Amino acid sequence: MSEKRIEDYTLSDVVGLLEESVDAVIIADSKENKYKTLVRRGFFSDNLVEETGNYHDLIEKLWFHLANSNEKVVGDYKSFVSYYGDFKGKYSRRLKLYKEGSNEPSIIQLNVYPIVNAPDKYIFTMDELADEYKQEYMTTGKVNAIQSSYLFSMYVDLVEDTTGSINVSEISDDTVNAALKYSEWRLMIVNMIGPDDKELFLKVTDPEYLKANLAPGRMTSFDCQMVNLEGRLIWVKLIFNRVKTKNEEDFRFVFLVQDINDNSEELFATLKKYENLAQKDSLTELMNHGSIKTEIINALDSLKKEGEPVALMMLDLDHFKNVNDTHGHAAGDKVLKHFSGLLKEFIKGKDAEVGRWGGEEFVIVYRGKNFDKVKENAEALRREVEFSDFPEIGHITCSIGVTEVKKDDSFEKAFERVDRALYASKESGRNRMTVL
Repeated sequence: MSEKRIEDYTLSDVVGLLEESVDAVIIADSKENKYKTLVRRGFFSDNLVEETGNYHDLIEKLWFHLANSNEKVVGDYKSFVSYYGDFKGKYSRRLKLYKEGSNEPSIIQLNVYPIVNAPDKYIFTMDELADEYKQEYMTTGKVNAIQSSYLFSMYVDLVEDTTGSINVSEISDDTVNAALKYSEWRLMIVNMIGPDDKELFLKVTDPEYLKANLAPGRMTSFDCQMVNLEGRLIWVKLIFNRVKTKNEEDFRFVFLVQDINDNSEELFATLKKYENLAQKDSLTELMNHGSIKTEIINALDSLKKEGEPVALMMLDLDHFKNVNDTHGHAAGDKVLKHFSGLLKEFIKGKDAEVGRWGGEEFVIVYRGKNFDKVKENAEALRREVEFSDFPEIGHITCSIGVTEVKKDDSFEKAFERVDRALYASKESGRNRMTVL
């Protein structure tokens, strides 16, 4: 047949040649959710497609894996599979598929032909492309990936409750016109939104909210966490832009999901750094006055609401002024740092927080601890300080005041009591613990 002149070929001849040339021919029924393979050779002979099978499984194999690997898309996203299998007309795209155990993809040309007068039935033809076309496709894909940080985009018509031109860039650069209503998409995608952001997502994506709050040509966006195709929570920016038309009753939008995870993580790290600077004492790196006061107030609140026991301990280094006067302020700073290290180590494993109240005074807030145990801890800490070797000065002692916070205490009342307890220890000769 190959020696025939062009003028002598018939349609039957060409159909026969196609049958011999195409790598795979599949007939599918999306309504009955099944397919049958009529031709299967080359790349497709290794069971990528079965002789017969579940149509949605076939769509999942072809579409739902990450674009640059054969890694499967996580389960929640598979709820979209059925919408990707409905075609409104002829359709063509290139797929990147992997044989079992291979790290090298094959580039597949897919063509879909809806059967005339049978809207739910399709003919699929698939061919593995030659290496030169594969190289061209891979290079283009890399350029596109570098240029775009958008993970997902689609066109939305709120009046018609439709979506269109859906693109999931992590799967493919191609767009898909899936038969997916906006209302369905919204209630499916909320399952991928981080738990702290679901309520905001449902509010901002509500059709009535968008109609009321976005004028033509205007945009709204918000940042949230979203599960990506690998099942990992990442930070994204969700963007809604209302298309500007001459009809005020048009409510058409472009929706985008932008990957901002790296920038967000860097920003949060910077914010955490400044948060620590705002909350910590610069010399000792313990909580500063404001932070430890907040801890006391929060502990009081827990006591009143939940009955959780709270105790306060206030400590003061004895004769610390003599350290500065005799050895200098640099030596005094070293003593304070060493003392702070002792306190940090002492509260490890305890439900307690420690902070520098000011100068050589420090406060420990205990939660949930039996008060007798708190008193034991205070005495043990006093002895540990007494026998510790401090840099440049050798030994120094501390005085301690301890009080159990009552449910009817205000912050001022509780703090005044622990302060009096500390003062009593100082007045009684220092290097002792007093309970009030």
